[in-house]
Amino acid sequence: MNVTIRKIGNSEGIIIPKEALDRLGLKTGDSVELQLENGGITLKPADEDLSRQLEAARYFMDKYKVALKKLAE
Repeated sequence: MNVTIRKIGNSEGIIIPKEALDRLGLKTGDSVELQLENGGITLKPADEDLSRQLEAARYFMDKYKVALKKLAE
């Protein structure tokens, strides 16, 4: 599918065709993961469980960074 990059506010974006969203089971408000690879862009549905787990890990590491630093010595 070919799409055009368009001006959206102060950014640029693309409109994802409805048939592509339907095939992936995506809808407005869903999160996608963007990866840059081999000179291209890949979009795929975001793993919400992984996102929550990473956020919890970041919180934990920030909260206990002094203890974790001591343990790492």
